[in-house]
Amino acid sequence: MTFMASVPKPDIAAARQELYRRVEKHNFAPLWEVYHSLIPDEPVTPCKPALWKYRDARPYLMEAGQLITAKEATRRVLILQNPGMPGKSCITQSLFAGLQLILPGEVAPSHRHSQSALRFVLEGACAYTAVDGERTTMQPGDFIITPSWTWHDHGNPGNDPVVWLDGLDVRIVKLFAAQFHEVYPEDMQPVSRSEGTAQARFGSGLAPVGAASPYGKTSPLFSYPYARSRESLAKIASDQDPDACHGWKLEYINPLTGGHAMPTIATFLQLLPKGFRTQPYRSTDGTVYCVVEGGGTAKIGGERFDFEPRDIFVVPSWVPLELESQNETVLFSFSDRPGQDAMGLWREKRG
Repeated sequence: MTFMASVPKPDIAAARQELYRRVEKHNFAPLWEVYHSLIPDEPVTPCKPALWKYRDARPYLMEAGQLITAKEATRRVLILQNPGMPGKSCITQSLFAGLQLILPGEVAPSHRHSQSALRFVLEGACAYTAVDGERTTMQPGDFIITPSWTWHDHGNPGNDPVVWLDGLDVRIVKLFAAQFHEVYPEDMQPVSRSEGTAQARFGSGLAPVGAASPYGKTSPLFSYPYARSRESLAKIASDQDPDACHGWKLEYINPLTGGHAMPTIATFLQLLPKGFRTQPYRSTDGTVYCVVEGGGTAKIGGERFDFEPRDIFVVPSWVPLELESQNETVLFSFSDRPGQDAMGLWREKRG
């Protein structure tokens, strides 16, 4: 009888690792080792639900105001860092948010950058933002756009501190390595148009014949006063029942196109009646909320956050949100939905 010599089976795991070491030297990598992390069954994000209390932030802002000037800082801003992404300077995976302070008599010097920015005024009046030669006076609740690559400076000729929420698409621009920045030779750019010019040209349901936005795909109406927006919410609330997931919710739009006011950031204003509880809602755009009026509770992925005016909270991508208002409540919000819409990625789930 003939016996065949036993052939040892190779250690598959060790052989695989040896293969990976060899292919890595040639800048290859095995997809099968990372496939499920690259293409998960549902959205996965390190972004966590969180709430920032304005009453906690304000003392720090004012202290910073005594330690560094707006000119020294370029922009005196406290970053709202998502606790799931410390050190990344972001509030969601794609967006930056921060609280900016301008003290009486200060000017934040003029510059421009490829990142688009929004301002939502929280406290104080009489400060201004200048965008490519036109100033707009800032009032609490106003939504103001700084379009990509436009000269802009901020000033406060009034007597009280002014604070607003900044939102920028910094991480979106960084993803494409398209970051550019330029400093204006003077602290303040020259004013070339009277205040209200953009509103007169584009804010009354009319537009000059053949008009094109001076800011490309961004709305030519760079200031949306809260008084008008709030009036619209109240009128809609008097004529129709609230949506089960949103109450009454409006989107700020580009009056020339009817689309998003900004090409990378969507912005909304919504009203919840007193004692209203929304049905669970989730969407793929991680969203930042700022409380304008009222108060209540946000249940985000099962975690409870109590909010009051000027507080800010974040709802990560595909995490369920339920809102409950103690009294009539107004919320401003912004997200990266325009990019998702453009790529056919945006999804929502109600209930």
